[in-house]
Amino acid sequence: MDDTARYQVLRNDEDQYSLWPADLEVPEGWHAVGQEGTKDECSAYVDGVWTDMRPRSLRERMDNMAS
Repeated sequence: MDDTARYQVLRNDEDQYSLWPADLEVPEGWHAVGQEGTKDECSAYVDGVWTDMRPRSLRERMDNMAS
């Protein structure tokens, strides 16, 4: 395992997060959120912001049903 590898945090339109090698082009459907660092640093960031694992569309549907 390469502990010196740099990663960036990506988010898709469903508000799901992923770690991606910083030196690779961001794949279609994903957007960089501006967080870059080691795997541990990026994982800690994701752990702090991705508190609801449900896709955005499901959250919205459930919210609408509850209203």
